Amino acid sequence: MSSWFKRIKQGIQTSTSEKKEAPDGLWHKCPNCKKTSTVKDLKEHFYVCDKCNYHNRINSAEYFEILFDNNEFEELFGNIYPKDFLGFKDLKPYGARLIEAQKKSGLKDAMRVGAGKVQGNDLVVACMDFAFIGGSMGSVVGEKIARAIDHCIAHKMPLMVISKSGGARMMESAFSLMQMAKTSAKLTQLAEAKLPYISLMTDPTTGGVTASFAMLGDLNIAEPKALIGFAGPRVIKETIKKDLPEGFQSAEFLLEHGFLDLIIDRKEMKQRLALLLELFKN
Repeated sequence: MSSWFKRIKQGIQTSTSEKKEAPDGLWHKCPNCKKTSTVKDLKEHFYVCDKCNYHNRINSAEYFEILFDNNEFEELFGNIYPKDFLGFKDLKPYGARLIEAQKKSGLKDAMRVGAGKVQGNDLVVACMDFAFIGGSMGSVVGEKIARAIDHCIAHKMPLMVISKSGGARMMESAFSLMQMAKTSAKLTQLAEAKLPYISLMTDPTTGGVTASFAMLGDLNIAEPKALIGFAGPRVIKETIKKDLPEGFQSAEFLLEHGFLDLIIDRKEMKQRLALLLELFKN
């Protein structure tokens, strides 16, 4: 046997410090079809898999960049912070959870509001951030929606809310549940001012968010395959003791059963939204 084929020394000789790692955030593996692509390519495709059309979860920064012309917008009500009204504590105090979530996500709470133009059409967008405690609806989310509606009425602008949430924030108890009534009442004022309200439901839109502002749009639209419902499928299955229909609580199932007006692919969202805003104007 050739000498070059024989192992003279045992084990890997390269020291750990010499190892070359692929930098974090360079590659992305699709959770659905497992295709690997660069993060740069994924961003160019609006964070949608170009093989299976899986819509990856994105936050307000990405939605604002996709929707607003030249990513130019004015952030509204950025100075509202959440507060631990109840001194709530589970595994850790709620106050500590808020600080941790703010550090980790770089956000103040689970919603940001931006005012800008979509292909020249004025629009206020209130977008939920799943990265902040699962996009849970606390008093800040309700307050920002209420103030966004006041801003729309004062400036005669349409409103769009992008929902992505696990539901009400349990650490705020009744304060969180009150936001369902508060946002619904404010949306009545928007309707009375004859200003359009578009609700965009993304994956997932569940709990008290679905039971309030998410389902109250003049137009209720969703991204493909988004999970939309009140209680989760597992809870419903265990409650009614029956198997659920295939695709239950998917955007496609809801469209078929009359709960949605449209399903719009994220790649077409800006163009379709601009067209809808033009139709509302006319």
